[in-house]
Amino acid sequence: MSVASLEANGDSEPPAREGAPARSKRQRQSEDPGAVPMHIYGISRGTVTLLTVLCALFSLFTLVPIAWILVNSTKTQGNILNSFGFWFASPFELFRNFGFLFQNVAGDGVYFQWFLNTLLYAAVGGVGATAVSTLAGYGFARFQFRGVKALFAFVVAALLVPLTAITYPLYLVYAKAGLINSIWGMIFPSLVTPVGVYLMRTFVNSYVPRELIDAARVDGAGELKIFFRVALPLMVPGFMTVLLISVVGVWNNYFLPFIIFSKNNLFPLTVGLGVWATRSQNSGGRAIYPQIVMGGLVTIIPLILVFLVIQRRWRGGLLLGSFAN
Repeated sequence: MSVASLEANGDSEPPAREGAPARSKRQRQSEDPGAVPMHIYGISRGTVTLLTVLCALFSLFTLVPIAWILVNSTKTQGNILNSFGFWFASPFELFRNFGFLFQNVAGDGVYFQWFLNTLLYAAVGGVGATAVSTLAGYGFARFQFRGVKALFAFVVAALLVPLTAITYPLYLVYAKAGLINSIWGMIFPSLVTPVGVYLMRTFVNSYVPRELIDAARVDGAGELKIFFRVALPLMVPGFMTVLLISVVGVWNNYFLPFIIFSKNNLFPLTVGLGVWATRSQNSGGRAIYPQIVMGGLVTIIPLILVFLVIQRRWRGGLLLGSFAN
């Protein structure tokens, strides 16, 4: 059979001659004219192996706690304390623990209320932070005004200030402004994300050409129209990346709500579960541990779902940022 007939039948590679040694997958890839040799990237095979091992260890470090919380959410309190933590035990109490989770098991708050609070804080704070970061990043990248570099350096320098260093001043300011035990006290600080501003400025500088903006201005388009019709569609990968970072940051925030909230009905999940964990030491034998573990599992499920929904655009945003200057 000729090569032409093989190609006509959809077989891209002629069969090996009788008695000839079979070629390995690596040899076939090396003979592919479209394959890029690894040495062009300046990375040796040993480096690739090392990075693969490190990534595997990091994945293990990340997935082990999730596996533990998933397994132990099916156990009774006695099995959680006495059985092997990474394997199931009888009886299987997953659905029973889930039902008890939304009861006032610890006497100091309702889990469903904490879940709604967290959803509100993350939605308003995360979306608001993404909008502010997008506008600020575009402004820093495409508008020249006096002090723009110093102002951007000040924004980036905010990343170096730990929240614990400004705890007392923040509490005094909140007390004067009447933001203690107020949902706005949680939302307003969440709108400011220096990381988001930095990322959006980087995306605009790299993937929104100045020539395109100037051409739109020459055509008579206003700045708002240019932003929404020209720049914003090109900023979608960065926008989705900042959105995910902002939502996760607000969802997992513990320190800020711990400072400003003293009412149980305003707690987010992080603070509420922390209160349950503290009170479990003096629970008088009540089975609180299964609800705490189940509460942790339910807390991370929405974040996993959000990641799966916007995974492709989030991954694209990270790749764009890695090639940015």
